[in-house]
Amino acid sequence: MKHTPRSLGAAAFVMAVAAFTIGLNSPAAVADPADGSHASDTVGYGPELTDETAAIAYGLANPDAAPQGTNDWSCKPDAAHPRPVVLVHGTWASAFSAYSYMGPELAKAGYCVFTFNYGRADTPGAGLVQPTIGATGYIEDSADQLSTFVDRVLATTGAPQVDTIGHSQGGVVIREYLKFNGGTDPSNPANNKVAHVITYGATNHGTTLAGLGNLLGVFQSALKLDPTAPTETLIGHAGIQQLVGSPVLTRLNADGDTLPGIDYTIVADQYDEVSTPYSATYLTAGPGATVHNVLLQDGCPLDTSDHNSMLFSPRAVSLALQALDPAAHPAPVCSMNPWLL
Repeated sequence: MKHTPRSLGAAAFVMAVAAFTIGLNSPAAVADPADGSHASDTVGYGPELTDETAAIAYGLANPDAAPQGTNDWSCKPDAAHPRPVVLVHGTWASAFSAYSYMGPELAKAGYCVFTFNYGRADTPGAGLVQPTIGATGYIEDSADQLSTFVDRVLATTGAPQVDTIGHSQGGVVIREYLKFNGGTDPSNPANNKVAHVITYGATNHGTTLAGLGNLLGVFQSALKLDPTAPTETLIGHAGIQQLVGSPVLTRLNADGDTLPGIDYTIVADQYDEVSTPYSATYLTAGPGATVHNVLLQDGCPLDTSDHNSMLFSPRAVSLALQALDPAAHPAPVCSMNPWLL
């Protein structure tokens, strides 16, 4: 698994913020589905990128692009890779900006990989709530979008189940879908539509907003946003719903973290500055479920990934492959991957 070394600093971050500003104003970045629903479909493909900053910049200017190797609707699972893999991005992200590295790597490993954009605002807001910025809408609505997308993947591929990978809010959306939107069959877990859930920095038990608050301040300054505007208007409904103790998370975690018949791999990052504290991402296994709580840096102190750059970590990709097929990928790799912010 080749990974190009990166050097990230102030200049790189300024480039990303500049691209963010361009993305909000470029006519190419405001594609709106004909039905006005901000449908999940991607359009075209972006380049395979191993650099998070470049992926963010490209994704903001091309918000509907798909990662290389994904969304091949002619792909059919084989005996060695029997389930399609559905990738679910996190808050303020897109399918491309989140998975432009991991998506192609999973496809090269032989999996049918699918991803989509969800939770987009219908109208521009004061800050990050923009029609081209993903995962700002209500988590309940996003879970419904995921349900529709999974059903489409199952119908098209003919597979009985999918495996899912979620980053940040994406992990919560997956769990919301499993519990409340038809992803599982409580009466017969063999009929579950999902076999494996793999998450990275998921806000499973909420975040203290340590990272979101800091990032919001940066964007307010860079984009000259009104500092008196309500936080929810600036960052979206989903940002508020991910706070510790929110009604959505309280309901989601009531009666236990897991559901029968699901195998969970929950990856935390000790340098995570958004899903804080990082240990809150871990799940406790309930009846009929298995949980593997993993610290990204355990056994690999070279990897100093933060909340977003973990998706560009070769170790993170190898952990996903190990979870999907332990026999074929018995040990995760270890290599350097830098912290961004």
